[in-house]
Amino acid sequence: MSKNFYHYPVWVRLWHFSNAVLCLFLIVTGFSMLYSDPDNALVVKFQRAVAIHNVCGVLLTISYTAFLFGNLFTPNGKNYLIRLKGLGDRLWKQGYYYAYGYFKGEEAPFPVTSDRKFNPLQQVSYVGVMYFAIPMLFVTGWALMFPEFILKKFLGLSGIFLTDQFHVILGFLVVIFLFIHIYVSTMGKSPLSNFRSIITGWQESH
Repeated sequence: MSKNFYHYPVWVRLWHFSNAVLCLFLIVTGFSMLYSDPDNALVVKFQRAVAIHNVCGVLLTISYTAFLFGNLFTPNGKNYLIRLKGLGDRLWKQGYYYAYGYFKGEEAPFPVTSDRKFNPLQQVSYVGVMYFAIPMLFVTGWALMFPEFILKKFLGLSGIFLTDQFHVILGFLVVIFLFIHIYVSTMGKSPLSNFRSIITGWQESH
């Protein structure tokens, strides 16, 4: 018998929604900046894309800071604490479920409960993205906004070039993560149940 439980507080849902909108703008303007030139717009004109990208980057930095404080001072932070003992076995079980068990109708090895928000693979990937990739995106993004603070040379290469390349690579990794995140979100009780839960705050357990 299924039972609904309140799983996503208002601040998490608002943060998630604002991040989704900002990330969409950053992806579109980022691609426009990367694959067009000042005289040949891809989606958004280059100068406008730069301006929008910078504003959204600043807003996302503020949003991320709110996320960090939220995790420090609310119970949400416990979801990002990885228990190392037995982690490999848990990752294997979850990986098997995603690759095979789900399509055979097997029960999820680590279903969402009122005490567990993420399964092991989600937890590891979210920690990697939220506590490494995103902060490094911010560092490189702010550095590109204020290039006078970047080392002119590093290992014989342009510091600005290296910073830009690292920023682009991280951006692509985050885009890949977002596609996987959306796909995995369809693996709930129904394809739309997880999307409903992040809107309403209520999660339906199996």
